[in-house]
Amino acid sequence: MIKRWIQRFYLFFIVLFLYAPIGTLMVLSFNDSRTSVKWGGFSLKWYVRLFENETILAALGNTLLLALLSALFATVLGTSAAIAIHHMKKRRQNICMSIVNIPMLNAEIVTGIAFMLLFITLGNLLSVFGIHFEMGFGTVLIGHITFNLPYVVLSVMPKLKQLNNSMYEAALDLGAGERQAFFKIVLPDIMPGVLSGFLLSFTMSLDDFVITHFVKGLGADTLSTLIYSELRKGIKPEMYALSTIMFLAVFFVLLAVNLKPQEHSASEGHR
Repeated sequence: MIKRWIQRFYLFFIVLFLYAPIGTLMVLSFNDSRTSVKWGGFSLKWYVRLFENETILAALGNTLLLALLSALFATVLGTSAAIAIHHMKKRRQNICMSIVNIPMLNAEIVTGIAFMLLFITLGNLLSVFGIHFEMGFGTVLIGHITFNLPYVVLSVMPKLKQLNNSMYEAALDLGAGERQAFFKIVLPDIMPGVLSGFLLSFTMSLDDFVITHFVKGLGADTLSTLIYSELRKGIKPEMYALSTIMFLAVFFVLLAVNLKPQEHSASEGHR
């Protein structure tokens, strides 16, 4: 009895520790007062002002577009790279996987500075030929794609190792082309890993600040860089409202994903 009570208290404490900051943010998003130390009454005005703030909406659009494009490109390139590595010999495969792991183990600030120096050098070289080059949305996209690639490779590789090659070979023997056999046999089997890599890339891109800060140039603000630039002045309460909306959106998506398998298994049980 005491042991069970301790376990429940420990679980409650962990959940409270994780979600207390988010709960505080959600409460403050409904605070009529601009300051966080004074409760001015319940109000929805910060949600109204959020959709009237063009700067925040532009940063949100840049963030979502950047996350979506970088996740798509990283998923395609990372899946192709994983397939290529999977068909290598064991020694070359180990070398390539070690290279893939380096960006993940490396400090993100090193990657950000390295990209910044690369783009500055590239701009200087192109200026010799009269070509104007400056950092902006495109350089941020390149940085995010490169940063997300290892996550896709590491998500797809386990699924490739579980793949039954005899099915692919049987499809070729039955007259299917290599492309048709890949899309009909291989891709459906590794799709869970591909989707995991895509979602992980989307999340990492959505959350990134360091690389974006170093390679964004002017006029390519994301939510993370916009919040950082407002720290000295104080974060606007509209950001609390936006963060609340984003949290609730993710919460309901995860709730729907987790409830769907249970409903599916329950329907199969009735059959």
